[in-house]
Amino acid sequence: MSDEHSFEELRTQVEAWVEGPGERWAERIEETGEVPEALWAELNERGFLRMAAPVAYGGHGLPFSRWMELMEVFSRSHGSIRMIVHVVNGIWRAMDGHATEEQRKRFVLPSITGEIKIAFTLTEPGNGTGADITTSVVREGDTYYLSGSKHLITFGVRCDYYLLAARVEGSTGHEGTVALLVPRHAPGVTVEDTSQTMGVTGTDHASLSFERTPVPVDHRLGAEGEGLDVFLGGFLTPSRISVAMSCVGLAERAQQLAVAYARDRVTFGKALTQRQAIQFMLAENAADIEAAKQLVLHAARRFEQGAEDASLQSSMAKMHAVTMLTHVTDKALQIHGGLGYWKSQKIERVYRDARAQRFEEGTNEVQKAVVFREVLRRTPPVAAPEAGR
Repeated sequence: MSDEHSFEELRTQVEAWVEGPGERWAERIEETGEVPEALWAELNERGFLRMAAPVAYGGHGLPFSRWMELMEVFSRSHGSIRMIVHVVNGIWRAMDGHATEEQRKRFVLPSITGEIKIAFTLTEPGNGTGADITTSVVREGDTYYLSGSKHLITFGVRCDYYLLAARVEGSTGHEGTVALLVPRHAPGVTVEDTSQTMGVTGTDHASLSFERTPVPVDHRLGAEGEGLDVFLGGFLTPSRISVAMSCVGLAERAQQLAVAYARDRVTFGKALTQRQAIQFMLAENAADIEAAKQLVLHAARRFEQGAEDASLQSSMAKMHAVTMLTHVTDKALQIHGGLGYWKSQKIERVYRDARAQRFEEGTNEVQKAVVFREVLRRTPPVAAPEAGR
């Protein structure tokens, strides 16, 4: 979608939905603690779950940077709504680069059109989320037998397939890693619902165990040894940028609530907006949000261009945006005073939802390690001064 007028119409549609039906869905989710299938269906019917996918795949074909502008709007909504839109609009990209034509028809396209749900399944309880994975497979003929555990798996209860990282038994490091599409109800799969979280209420999460679960070899994306490429190369960089933009959108919502409250709240005969301390908090928030937004858009454009530094930019954007969101939501809650601590105030939910961003797609400590590694690599050594000078 290159036409500017068409994009603005689409943005207007998204804004109207977020502020209207989306807000009513948010209230319902908080009341019931659940995200109903009807919400997934509505998001899909409106085309909100395939905005970033190519037109040939049934998507809107938005350039990634334009999609991020809409992600900003969606992120002002409930954390679970943002999570659905974020994951479904991105997981096809992880699969597509390694899928055969048959796999594209069987898994990629149906995930875009909403016929199937696929859960990104990497994290394990006993190690990190990279080359140290221990969930393993043994190949017998045309079947892999999968054994191991995963946890913190978003949509792990309601999905149809797990896009799962494992390794061929006996392999180490990247060597021997595989990406498999594992049917949710395959033999040997045990699912424990672990959905009771601090925020992002209603999004289902699961801990999983696999005991010689049979997975057809033709459910493998790419070759043996390319498993982590599917997860880290095809998904992580754009996903970090998307999470960074979700921080911007949620911070904007926190700021909006804080300004509205400060206008209406009167103490000692003055509205809070007449008090310099509050003015300065809101001014700092506005500047911090804008700075983070521009960094995220820069990272999005670098990814769009296929730039060599896209991964670095994604980590910088995510690191900065998360820190910004922490500060903005803290000040927004402070402006609400004690009342902001009550669930009757929307800022209370925003504050809880914001905390999840600090570990989604890697903690800030992980992002800092990535950025430092690149800084060190790109900075030439300074020659030592000559003796006697």
